[in-house]
Amino acid sequence: ISRTRRSGQPEPGLQPHAPAAMACAMSAAPPIRAALQADWAELGHIVGSAFAHDPVSNWTLGGSAAITTAFTALGRHIYLPRGLCHLAPGQGGTMWLGPGGSKDLALLPQLQLIPRLVRMSGIGVVSRALAVDAAMKRRRLAAPHYYLFAVGVLPSARGQGLARRLIGELLARADAEGLPAWLENSNPRNESLYRGLGFTPVETFEAAPGCPPLTTMQRAPHA
Repeated sequence: ISRTRRSGQPEPGLQPHAPAAMACAMSAAPPIRAALQADWAELGHIVGSAFAHDPVSNWTLGGSAAITTAFTALGRHIYLPRGLCHLAPGQGGTMWLGPGGSKDLALLPQLQLIPRLVRMSGIGVVSRALAVDAAMKRRRLAAPHYYLFAVGVLPSARGQGLARRLIGELLARADAEGLPAWLENSNPRNESLYRGLGFTPVETFEAAPGCPPLTTMQRAPHA
């Protein structure tokens, strides 16, 4: 369920002189590093928490606790061992897959995750999750590409351009390799972020009856 939770609007008030504001923002910019397998709990907590009010995640998984549980499991068993993830410790993170990467959860992690989600959200969570995943897979770009599953920024770190910086870490690699990037956006409020990074909408669709809309977006490599 590839989506973004990011910054809101700045609070009203007097603004500092532009060069001084830029210098402060640069000095305060949180560091970003490649996430390690040992970061699975922190990465899952950050991204899951950031998606607490995401329309599609809530419809599919049934609440913030189940969302964080699912994102933590997916990060631990799919995106960290098979993909490329970045972390701004305590603030934000991303989960990507590289060309040819599989987002299918292995059997043992499935057997561990599904009962937990059912206890939290009821048996319907299984059919909803399967329907959303299948709808996204049918639309996935066939050519080799980088796939952004999720980017999340905690409320305390929003308004600093961190989501843009986090996504940019992997887009630089995609550009260097001449490969496109792909995502599914589940929140229309985030479309401007993606457009600003060079993504363009491909298709808006309903993954299952009653599910909020998803929009697939693609970014061609930049020279």
